[in-house]
Formats: sequence, structure tokens, C-alpha cells
Amino acid sequence: MVDHLDSTSLTASVSLTDARQQLSRLLLGAQLFTETLQVVARLAASTIPSVDEVSITLIDLTGGTRTAAFSGSLAATLDERQYEPGFGPCLTAAHSGGVVRIDDTTADTSHPDFAAVARRRGVRSALAMSLLMPAGVHGALGLYRTSSEGLLSSEAEAVAASFAATASVVLANASLVDGLQRRAAQLENAMTSREVIDLAKGIVMQLGSCDAEEAFRLLARQSQRSNRKLREVATELVAGAVRGVPAEMPLLLTGVTKLT
Repeated sequence: MVDHLDSTSLTASVSLTDARQQLSRLLLGAQLFTETLQVVARLAASTIPSVDEVSITLIDLTGGTRTAAFSGSLAATLDERQYEPGFGPCLTAAHSGGVVRIDDTTADTSHPDFAAVARRRGVRSALAMSLLMPAGVHGALGLYRTSSEGLLSSEAEAVAASFAATASVVLANASLVDGLQRRAAQLENAMTSREVIDLAKGIVMQLGSCDAEEAFRLLARQSQRSNRKLREVATELVAGAVRGVPAEMPLLLTGVTKLT
């Protein structure tokens, strides 16, 4: 069993069946979420026929952030062109939950600005297909065809739809795992910050012969004066105490009048 895949392990052409198997072998949490996205993007480019480059776009509606992966520099450029105005086939497909086709970039009227940029980059046709993601996240698979021999075929759309259905499950689960990991890290960071602040308060209380409320107020005042986070001020104070350099503390906490 293969626990981890990377983009370098993908062959030039992969059948849909093999692609599904490779997707199912992705071990959630074993790699960064962005790495999983990159693997899926490159696998899509190797699987979907008559497609030259692929992009994957995910939009976190709660945080207003976008995450993207690309099979090549062309797809990256075209996706960035959509982010700037906030409008384009991938964003439309992601928000609408549907499919957006640009059969010919020389004659498209649905996304004329994007079509013009794509045409100048040598793209003949494009297809954007929504990905089913958890609540609060919208996603889309972007497919680009540069060959002048023909447009994206109906076969390509059918394979893309099947690939997207499997990829959606993988990416949705990976997105949930990533969210849990980030929240756990934030919680751990918050707990660490609280511990450091409590230690700093204890030091100020001892040196300044003040209560906890006054100690916190003094720390907060220094944070505002120095335009630094409270955690940073507290960490510096605690570090000074650990190093046994109490002379630094009065300088750090200007306003404590009862330092010993």
C-alpha cells in the first residue's frame, strides 16, 4: 500500500481507474494540504484527455482566503488573473456549483476579459467544474486546452466529472483535517501564550508589589507603547527573568513604581 504520493511519481498518462486508486491511497494528514492539492492537480492533468494544464481553486468563505494548486505556470497565471477582479470561469463555477465552458476563447462572451487573457496565452478552450466541498468552502477544477487541433471534447468533460467526484471526497476530507490541525495549533499557541502571560504577571506582581489586575494592566500598557503583541512583551520579560537580568525589567515595564 502506498501511503504518500507526490507529483514526481505521476506518469505522463494515467487511466481514470488508476487515478481513482491513486487518489484513494492519499493518506490524510501525512502531508501538507497544499501538497495534497498539488498532487491532485497534476494527477488530473495526467488523467483527463485533451487537457494541457489544470488548476484547483478553493475558497474559504469564513476566512476569505484562497488556496490553489496548478499543474503548470500557465494555469497559475490564468487563475491569478481571475483573483484580481474576483471574476472568471473557475470562481463562477466554484460559487455556483456548476460547470462553465469556454468553447472558443476567440468568441466567448460570458467571460470576455478572461477569454482575452487566455487567448493571448495560447489557450484555445477552457472548462471550469465545481468541486463538492464542506460547508464554508467552495472549490473548482479548471481545465485548459492550448492545442489548435481541437477544443476540449465531451469525453474530456465526462472524465473530468468522474475525476472531480472522487477528488472532491479526498479534498473535502483533507480540508477538514487541515482545519482541525490548524485549530489545534491555534489552541496550543493560545494556551502557550496564556501561560507566558501568567508567568509575566507573576513577575510583575512580585517586583512591583501589585495585584494581578494591575500587573496585567502594566503589561498591556507596555504592549501598546511598544506596538508589539502582549505575548511578545510577556515573553521578553520572562526571558529576562530566566537569564537572571532583573535590571531589564524596570526598563521593560515603565510605570511600575514599587520595583524592589
